[in-house]
Amino acid sequence: MKFGIVARRDKEEALKLAYRVYDFLRISGYDVVVDSETYQNLPQFDPGGVLPLEEFDVDVIIVIGGDGTILRVEHKTKRDFPILSINMGTLGFLTEVEPHETFFALSRFLEGEYYIDERMKLRTYINGENIIPDALNEDAILTGVPGKIVHLKYYVDGGLADELRSDGIIIATPTGSTGYSLSAGGPFVDPRLELFVITPLNPIALGSRPMVVPSTSEIEVISLPPERELILSVDGQFYTRLEPEAEIKIRKSPRKTKFIRFSHEIYPKYPLRLKRRF
Repeated sequence: MKFGIVARRDKEEALKLAYRVYDFLRISGYDVVVDSETYQNLPQFDPGGVLPLEEFDVDVIIVIGGDGTILRVEHKTKRDFPILSINMGTLGFLTEVEPHETFFALSRFLEGEYYIDERMKLRTYINGENIIPDALNEDAILTGVPGKIVHLKYYVDGGLADELRSDGIIIATPTGSTGYSLSAGGPFVDPRLELFVITPLNPIALGSRPMVVPSTSEIEVISLPPERELILSVDGQFYTRLEPEAEIKIRKSPRKTKFIRFSHEIYPKYPLRLKRRF
């Protein structure tokens, strides 16, 4: 079995734990590679086992960081590698294992005591081309001029769903329903479902409300006059500016994110831990 290790780059504790995990796996006889950005921030790793994320070809990726580190891995890797995530972030919505549980979790994984939790993703087409990363959480189509609203129409399977004047619109997965979409007034969605949540961002019209549609749908967003430049944010990690006339279509991606989990518990007994299961 071959492991990849990726750590949060701006936190010394995460880098040190990454090295301890690296050392543990090497001593245990496993092949291990480290991503080049982790190595740049802690050059104690063997340089012979350092690769860019885009070139990873492993069985499992151990991510030591927060949601941003996980999303960086998801955006840059070319295959759907199972991810064992260790929480060294601020929020940790996507992580399950705490730092003090790291080696216990690794032992359970090596003994086969785990399951794979698969999460749907979004694929976005700009003028018919897929040129940006798939989204695990959400696509946010935002005004390119702060303080100025945009005039949008969005269609679901070819039918007009709503016309709105707002700061933009968010199209989220169930995983992303607990993030930007939720703070904008969207619903919380059970992560076992497969669907899209469409949430207008600060709409002027009171009738413009969040909508839930099947994951088999195609969503198209069109900008109307007065035409303004748009910004497309993918998971808060990738940004690109779009011309007002850009054709934006969003569908379910054929790819999925795979998390290594140790508990099937969805709704924990203690509500304060709820955020960690999504």
